[in-house]
Amino acid sequence: MNYEDALTETVLADERYVVMTAENRAAIRNLPSALGERFIDTGITEQAMVGAAAGLALRGRIPVVHALAAFLTMRAFEFIRTDVGIPCLPVKLVGGVPGFLSTANGPTHQALEDVSLMRGIPNVHVFCPADEQDLVIGLRKVLESPNPFYIRHNPLPAVIEHDPSFEIGKAEVISDGTDVSILVYGMLFRQAYEARSLLEAEGISVRLINLRTVKPIDERAVLCAARETRLVVTLEDHFLTGGLTSIVSELLLHHRMAANVLPIALPDRWFRPALLDDVLEHEGFTGLQIAEGISRVTREDAARKKSTNRRP
Repeated sequence: MNYEDALTETVLADERYVVMTAENRAAIRNLPSALGERFIDTGITEQAMVGAAAGLALRGRIPVVHALAAFLTMRAFEFIRTDVGIPCLPVKLVGGVPGFLSTANGPTHQALEDVSLMRGIPNVHVFCPADEQDLVIGLRKVLESPNPFYIRHNPLPAVIEHDPSFEIGKAEVISDGTDVSILVYGMLFRQAYEARSLLEAEGISVRLINLRTVKPIDERAVLCAARETRLVVTLEDHFLTGGLTSIVSELLLHHRMAANVLPIALPDRWFRPALLDDVLEHEGFTGLQIAEGISRVTREDAARKKSTNRRP
């Protein structure tokens, strides 16, 4: 089942749902004929769409709104904060082509701060599925949540069969390694999975965690990773500031814990537009490049520890 099928099934079963779009129908092309008046296209008006969605939610509806992630989270930010976040309305915000998925688009269309923006709004939760299968697994519980939710839409095929027992705020632990923990969300899960295989071929034990929701985040999974493995890697197609690295840092500080953390994210710049595989290679996010970076850090840490132990 794909996203459109899963959404259609849920919406047809409950008349409270309304599907909306700001002229972004790529993932929901067949819904207008299926939903009739419960499908609303406002045109390229993200702010007006969010405001209308809030009004519908105040009248007992559950709007599921769609727009390009960059414009939904930035252009309509104040409307999300004020009209949806403050009253904690159950509006679901689906951001299309987030992060590296915007591929050939330039900086104006690259959503690399969306997680930071949305998690910064009180009451708004954030779901970042690893692929379309993961999206479908979590969709119903996210839609049924009383909280507003930002969903990073991800249409990519799955590289594994995901755990179907989805819970908001609970991560999916793929493997229980003891040397390195890789914390990842969204489309880079595939690259993290490839990196794990390459690292384990070198004899490095890897704990791979698909976070699924980054707000609320699975605190127990993150803290256990920090306690039980020698290196914690945060991997995301997002700016370094405000995303997963910031979330983990805040969590460790709150619990007065120290950990060896390797952040893999974009620094203060946008990525070079290209086809997805070329983007990943140019920016250093292929499975091989990620594995090489982690392997290098583990070797350096081992050498540093050995040198320290030799001191009189």
